[in-house]
Amino acid sequence: MHGQNLYNFSDDSFSQSSTHRPLTVTELNSRTRRMLETHFGNVRVEGELSALARPRSGHWYFTLKDANAQIRCAMFKNRNSSLKFTPTEGMQLLIRGRVSLYEGRGDYQLIVDHMEEAGAGALQRAFEELKTKLANEGLFSAERKRNIPALPRQIGVVTSPTGAAIKDILAVLKRRFPAIKVTVIPAAVQGKQASGEIVKAIDLANRMPGLDVLIVGRGGGSLEDLWPFNEEPVARAIANSALPVVSAVGHEIDFTIADFVADYRAPTPSAAAEILSPDRQEWLHKLNLLSRKLNLHIQHKLQATSQSLDNISLRLRHPGERLREHNQRLDDLEIRLQQAMTINLQNRHSNSQQLQSRLLRQSPARLVEKIRHRTEHLSEHLQHQMQKKLERQNHQLQQLSGHLNAVSPLATLSRGYSIVQKDGDIIRDVNALNPGDQITTRFSSGSASCTVNTLHPESPKA
Repeated sequence: MHGQNLYNFSDDSFSQSSTHRPLTVTELNSRTRRMLETHFGNVRVEGELSALARPRSGHWYFTLKDANAQIRCAMFKNRNSSLKFTPTEGMQLLIRGRVSLYEGRGDYQLIVDHMEEAGAGALQRAFEELKTKLANEGLFSAERKRNIPALPRQIGVVTSPTGAAIKDILAVLKRRFPAIKVTVIPAAVQGKQASGEIVKAIDLANRMPGLDVLIVGRGGGSLEDLWPFNEEPVARAIANSALPVVSAVGHEIDFTIADFVADYRAPTPSAAAEILSPDRQEWLHKLNLLSRKLNLHIQHKLQATSQSLDNISLRLRHPGERLREHNQRLDDLEIRLQQAMTINLQNRHSNSQQLQSRLLRQSPARLVEKIRHRTEHLSEHLQHQMQKKLERQNHQLQQLSGHLNAVSPLATLSRGYSIVQKDGDIIRDVNALNPGDQITTRFSSGSASCTVNTLHPESPKA
């Protein structure tokens, strides 16, 4: 059909020749809109936001542009109300929508169904969303964070075995406290597979014996480089770790989700090693000071305790101990008396033998008789003296026994007195009792359990 003006549309399949009536503008725009919507369907477009307008209707109208072109866009209220961020001028966006035409002006436009930040902005948005989600679950709360050991024996490190982070950590530990063992659990710390490897490494570290604490981190980099530490599986692996976790990702200005979930956030890997390793010289100095203080404290405590015990021993003497002392003294006197008597008898016997010997040598009858009488007299006198001495000693013994009985609590009881006790304590005042109390009354020969019925307090004297 050469020489004719023919337009083919996939949705209407209409044609126009010079013999047909011309289309109205409305018809043309309507058919063009249907053709665009049918031909393109849903598209995804990235560009910079410009000229954003938000009328009272709640709909958004703006321009999406790049370096060489632009397109008008409309996002209606039922779509933009579900967005979790507010777009601003110059923001780089990723849009999903339908190509269409605004028939009233004949403007080619996009009807936007979904909008998100593109590039670093999208990552930052995902960071904030996950941060809010985990914070609401309580994973960042201080109550669930555990203390970092002051002197770990073995540290586990989840990082790249060839990265700068592990080199910095080992250098710091060697300088500060080389006795601490380090176990590296290798994992990729950048790229799509890094998140899964970090999760597996944390799980493996928790099943390894001997580890006291775990460092999870890497050196510095861009937001994209550090992104594995902003992913939810890594955050939950750190939160579920039985080992205390120190997060050491990037530089001091870098913050990741791992920093918020970990038990402790170190600004750099080197700082993590500094935190977990005491300075050995300072540690030895503190130990020496504590050792000296402990020895002095023990010495002072022992001296004070010994002196206190001596004072208590001097003040507290049991009546039984005094009785034992008096009994021992009486026994000593009896032994000395027996020894004196034995010595005296021996001396007398020796003198008698000497006299008999002299008498036998001289043999005068008178002298013998005289000596016999003298001997009898001396013997009687000795027996009389011995009897008197025994009587004096016995009298002294009875006096001492009387004194002991006078100060004995049992003697008081034998005179008709009794001791009243409640719950093992001696009652000295009637006001210490109440009706219904159970008391024990001890007599000189036994005791009785009683119940208090009535109290008769003594009236105060005028």
